[in-house]
Amino acid sequence: MGERRVAIAGVGLSDCGRVPDKTRLQLIQQASQAALADAGLAHTDVDGFGSVGAVLPPIEVSEYLGLRPVWGDSTNVGGAAWEVMAQHASAAIARGEIDVALLAYGSTARSDVRKKRRTGNMSIGSAGPLQFDAPYGHTLISKYAMAAKRHMHEFGTTVEQLAEVAVAARQWATMNPLAFARDPLTIEDVQSARMMADPYTQLHCCLRTDGGGAVVLVSEDRAKDLEKPPVWIMGSSHALSHTTMSEWTDFTESPCAVSGPKAFAQAGVTPEDIDVCQVYDSFTGTVLITLEGLGFCKKGEGGPFIAEGALRPGGALPTNTDGGGLSSCHPGMRGMFLMVEGVHQLRGECGDRQVPDARLCAVNATGGWFSSAATMILGT
Repeated sequence: MGERRVAIAGVGLSDCGRVPDKTRLQLIQQASQAALADAGLAHTDVDGFGSVGAVLPPIEVSEYLGLRPVWGDSTNVGGAAWEVMAQHASAAIARGEIDVALLAYGSTARSDVRKKRRTGNMSIGSAGPLQFDAPYGHTLISKYAMAAKRHMHEFGTTVEQLAEVAVAARQWATMNPLAFARDPLTIEDVQSARMMADPYTQLHCCLRTDGGGAVVLVSEDRAKDLEKPPVWIMGSSHALSHTTMSEWTDFTESPCAVSGPKAFAQAGVTPEDIDVCQVYDSFTGTVLITLEGLGFCKKGEGGPFIAEGALRPGGALPTNTDGGGLSSCHPGMRGMFLMVEGVHQLRGECGDRQVPDARLCAVNATGGWFSSAATMILGT
């Protein structure tokens, strides 16, 4: 028996933004119920499950949801975890180990800060290899800022070109009623915001929100019985890079330069074929370096490409059409939301922000500080 094709059959979101009255598990449950309902499936149909959590993930979460899966995954490579888990789940489905996999995420990142359950800074650990970065004030923001400054130094990228990423995201967010930040934004607004880590002001940085999401993956034989059209996983790949900054060989290159070509080759398509793109936008520079790594423009040419308005509505490469982590939602590990929005676009469900005739979507999630990347090609 040959390997079966795999599709995303359902997607769902929990309440997002400010959600002080729900726990992480409640957000996961809400998103999971929405995704299963979207797929036309019941929780008893799920035989594979993936999530992350504090204790024995994903067992604690599957127990809360009333699941008894025979396959589980809790791979944590940061924000790219969900695309990596989707690749793992797809392989299990393709081989016939399972038929239906649910991947679910929830986070109360914003409410936790407000309730003083965690600090508001973005510092990264002081144990293990990272202890050698910590004395120098290396926050997560500063690591990304270093990459942006290096790109500016090597290729002449300007801070205004980086700011355009945030402006484009906000244009999409104004058409998304679920987006957290919807007020119009200009490059001047981005540049006049509070400085966080040169060259990044606050508006170059992603939001901190609450929220959750879930996706349901199914085998092709299950997909044909469902009401909504399947969104096929045509290609997927991931790659790992570094945690210690001194071990990053090129500050201007994401590991998506490895995962991207593999995913495109598996799908049998090229960047020129892509209609819509969903990429991790922890910071504006994350998008620029990702687009170069995936081959949407040559290395060093991301700044001019973005400055032409390519990412905006009506642009050459509509990107982060829900508003992204910069304007829509970012509870932490945002890779989940990239798949959700990609599916909505390919189904033609996005209303005012719908990309016309979208047939192919490139998804790329980033974990850590360009520490990992996972690329998926989704198609109708």
